[in-house]
Amino acid sequence: MTLDKLKIGKSGKITSVGGEGALRLRFLDMGLIPHTVVRMQKTAPSGDPIQILIRGYELTLRLEEASKIEIEELSE
Repeated sequence: MTLDKLKIGKSGKITSVGGEGALRLRFLDMGLIPHTVVRMQKTAPSGDPIQILIRGYELTLRLEEASKIEIEELSE
């Protein structure tokens, strides 16, 4: 499953980070690394962008970017 498919209020663990070159490095610099837990906070009224909670801070991503992050949904 990819990060853009995660429902509001649910959490997931990053399994892999896609993208190429500068985009992938940007993801890694923002803390989007494998085995990190993320929580979907909210989406914009139009559905894009999304806001996630990761490592204690809020991060906003476009759906196109979030679709490159593979996650495993966690049961709560």
